[in-house]
Amino acid sequence: MVSQKVVIKNPTGLHLRPAGILCKEAMQFKSLITFTFRDNTANAKSVLSVLGACVKCGDEIELICEGVDEQEALKTLIQAVENGLGE
Repeated sequence: MVSQKVVIKNPTGLHLRPAGILCKEAMQFKSLITFTFRDNTANAKSVLSVLGACVKCGDEIELICEGVDEQEALKTLIQAVENGLGE
């Protein structure tokens, strides 16, 4: 299991479009990919789960990857978040 904290930079937070991009990136990997935010855990492969976390701009989440390709998954998702998830 690997994890890393990252700050959401999107001005509008994780609304539908960036949540969809995050899920699309996460689904490329076999690993279980979740993130924690304010004592809640969300499945990064589920758009509804990501939207339900209500993550806003400037919020810090901790991405957690567990599985055969966890290192690559974490690196890819951190990079996607830092690049603004398409915004």
